[in-house]
Amino acid sequence: MDQQEQADAEEDQEEEEELERFDDFTLASSWERFISEIEAVIRHWLADGPKNLLEKGAIQVGPSNYLYKAKTELKHDLKSYIMEYYYFLDRHSGKAKEWAWTLHDLQLFFGVDEFLVIAPQSASGVVLDSPEASKLLSAVAIASSNCSSFWPAFVPVHDPSRKAFIGIQNTGTVFTRRFEGDRIGSQVPVKLMHLEGLYELFISKFAFSSLESSPKLFSVQFTMKLTYKTLPKDDGDNYMQGSDAVNSEFSVDVGGDLRLKMQWDDDCPWSEWYSAEDPVKGFELTTLWPEKTIQSSLEMAEMENSSPHEAQNWLLVPEFSTARNADNTGCAVGFASQLSLLVKALVLSFEARFVEDFVSVEAGANSLKSSSSVPPPSVVGRVVKELFHEVGERADFSDVDHISSRAIKGAPVDSLFAKFCLHSLWLGGCSIRAIAVFWIEFVREVRWCWEESQPLPKMRVNNKIDLSTCLINQKLQMLAICIDKKREANQEFFDANDGKDQLSGLNKEAGQENDNVLYQRVSAGNVEGKRESKSNNRTREAVIQHNEDRNEPVPANSNSDDRRRGSAGFAGSLMLLNSCWRMHSPFTQDPPLMTEDMHEERLQAVETLSESSSFSAQLEREILLSDMSAFKAANPGAAFEDFIRWHSPGDWESHDTKQKQLYGTQVTDSWPPKGRLSKRMSDQGNFWRTLWDEAPALPAYDQKPLLDPNREGEKVVHYLETLRPHQLFEQMVCCAFRASADTLNKTAHGNLTEMRNKLDQLYHTMASMLRPLQVNQLYQDSEVIQDLQRLCLIFEHVEELVHIAASVHRKLLQGPRLSRAIFSDYYKFFLPRLGNGYSKVDEGFGHKQQTVRAEERHVVVDLFTPPNSNQSWRKVLSMGNLLNGHEPVLREVIFRMRESTSGNHYAAQTRRCCPEDLETYRMYIRGTSNDLEVALSVVSCD
Repeated sequence: MDQQEQADAEEDQEEEEELERFDDFTLASSWERFISEIEAVIRHWLADGPKNLLEKGAIQVGPSNYLYKAKTELKHDLKSYIMEYYYFLDRHSGKAKEWAWTLHDLQLFFGVDEFLVIAPQSASGVVLDSPEASKLLSAVAIASSNCSSFWPAFVPVHDPSRKAFIGIQNTGTVFTRRFEGDRIGSQVPVKLMHLEGLYELFISKFAFSSLESSPKLFSVQFTMKLTYKTLPKDDGDNYMQGSDAVNSEFSVDVGGDLRLKMQWDDDCPWSEWYSAEDPVKGFELTTLWPEKTIQSSLEMAEMENSSPHEAQNWLLVPEFSTARNADNTGCAVGFASQLSLLVKALVLSFEARFVEDFVSVEAGANSLKSSSSVPPPSVVGRVVKELFHEVGERADFSDVDHISSRAIKGAPVDSLFAKFCLHSLWLGGCSIRAIAVFWIEFVREVRWCWEESQPLPKMRVNNKIDLSTCLINQKLQMLAICIDKKREANQEFFDANDGKDQLSGLNKEAGQENDNVLYQRVSAGNVEGKRESKSNNRTREAVIQHNEDRNEPVPANSNSDDRRRGSAGFAGSLMLLNSCWRMHSPFTQDPPLMTEDMHEERLQAVETLSESSSFSAQLEREILLSDMSAFKAANPGAAFEDFIRWHSPGDWESHDTKQKQLYGTQVTDSWPPKGRLSKRMSDQGNFWRTLWDEAPALPAYDQKPLLDPNREGEKVVHYLETLRPHQLFEQMVCCAFRASADTLNKTAHGNLTEMRNKLDQLYHTMASMLRPLQVNQLYQDSEVIQDLQRLCLIFEHVEELVHIAASVHRKLLQGPRLSRAIFSDYYKFFLPRLGNGYSKVDEGFGHKQQTVRAEERHVVVDLFTPPNSNQSWRKVLSMGNLLNGHEPVLREVIFRMRESTSGNHYAAQTRRCCPEDLETYRMYIRGTSNDLEVALSVVSCD
């Protein structure tokens, strides 16, 4: 039994050994499974299509809006790989132009559209082992062939700094395209710096002897792209040359060249307050050469000596500054950064009742003590002197402000208070203590001008108060008018003796004529005629001529000593009711000037104390009394009804239906006319009638002025000295925003439509966000403060756009179309990104190229000024094709070799699948004198 069991065991062992020697080919190897996984992924991508891949997580690549990639992870032999599929979202954009800036490097290198990249999941992302690279490429090629995919596949190899690739593509025919690319990072051979050497490098890839390289055997298609960049400006290179320096007032001769050292924005409106960094650092010019057939290296040598003007296309793109704010906190010096500091000072202004409290360190809170120190007296004195005492150009009060600027209750940009606000932004870091010191000195200087009767600088005196401005500016306007009237009164006092001599020489019996002439001599400019609706608008000369032609007798019921005084002419066809003589319109005083707070006080008094019209008339008592006195003087013997008919025609109810006809001094109809006073004027104890009875007959020039300059001037100075801090800063914020925007609005930018629209939006936004400050709806923790901080950010964006518009316009002054197109591209690209915290110029905009027309090329050439002595060391004259002394910073060349498939033995059997003209060799070369990248694609039949 044991022997039988032993025999069975030996038999089983022999069978197992036999099985071990058998290879079961039905089981897939790890490499085959790897190929199967790749094939499954490719089939999945082919089935999904571009749009479905986008929904499943495909991401955009680079600056192009159409190039996307999908990726997946694969594993083989304990290693992880990443396979990526690059494709165009829009199939119609897949055939991109050869030099399109939206192309991926591999698309540009090898002339492909959609492609695959497989790389190890490692720190370097490249395959350092050549057998492994070949194995990966073979796996992808087999998988692509199995699923009929014609996508080329690439594997990154060698060191990452070399940017080397190998690749393969199944074309669906007997032909296979292979790819190889590499890079020389330093010590480029001199021969390869020239087009002749690059041409010979391409020929060597398919020519095996010197005889085969004969120009009779090969015709190579050649195209080229050259890139030029303007030289960067060093700190010592800020010079203007050429016509700009000749036209300058401060040009100097340096080394025989006429140059001017200056900042780029010295003549820009904001240069009075700060100097901005030039946002346009330079320009990049790309010249594209058309495809040309080359048959010898001699032709390539001639191409290297060709001028860039022979290129078919010129493309220009600006290079913007990359020193931008990462968090938009206002680190860059400008109006926006200082306005944000002023908003912070506004928050602190609620912590004290008087401005003087911020000056004393002992009295201040901890937050005030931690703020920046008070500027030295010499600095404050210099600024005050600049505001009040420096004699320069008069302030320009012409209508240069934006049309929407008046919606913001600030002050004109050239006015005194606006200049004070702008100076405050830059004084002592715009801290609240510095502003407090500056305000105290400002008010002290205003009081000195008032007491010494010195005109307020930068204030327009036109006997009007602009109620659309802030209250402080209205008060300063009132003070300027009061000072002007004080100066007139002082001048009249000093000329009193001369005035008396002139009055004594007049003929007292000359009657009305001499009275009018006397009125002109004594009070010209101090009083004016009644409003247009209450007079016949006859000039003073016409009245005098009328009185010369005709002397009207004095009414019979008047005293013999009465005579007409202060007449401005006939009041149309109106006649006096009692005397039947023509009614005269008197000269009247101007209504007293009032600021916004004075108007509000009157309105509150009317609403609080009385609702009757008589109380409203009592508020106007002085004005009514003055008008009644002037009317009595111009119309001796006039009745109250006559005054009403002239001053308030609505209160005279006439029953006459016929038009009165006047012939000389007679009327054709019965007299007096049929009519009566309105119920309001005929009430018992009417205020107007009482005032009429009290009014003396005095012409306007003999009356007491309605405006007391001494009283009103003192009230203005008292207001400025006792103004609450938060009220001061509320008005300063509004005025500073408006003045800053008005300053930027003066910038010359070539009338760019986008810039105008953006400034319009800024003014409307400011008017909306600043409105709570204008109606005293602000408190320390209000949400308005947050709105103001957001407004500072909006202002920063607009200010940056203004700088860019000004810089582009100045550099392309002779090419307005180019400047408009460049700014329009910038505006469209960055507008959606404003406020998103971008830290630098996106690479996508760096390729927004503008086509330069033939007539505009001279404008672009002027941008490439010859290097000066400080920049001459940068020139490396080794690559040819110089532009105004500048060699290209980058040269890109494409060589092609095309062959016909008609005589090809391998293509004869598959003629329907093969193109008649096949690109068998293609070499892309990109580089400079210190860097060279070469990419080669070859079509073979193996």
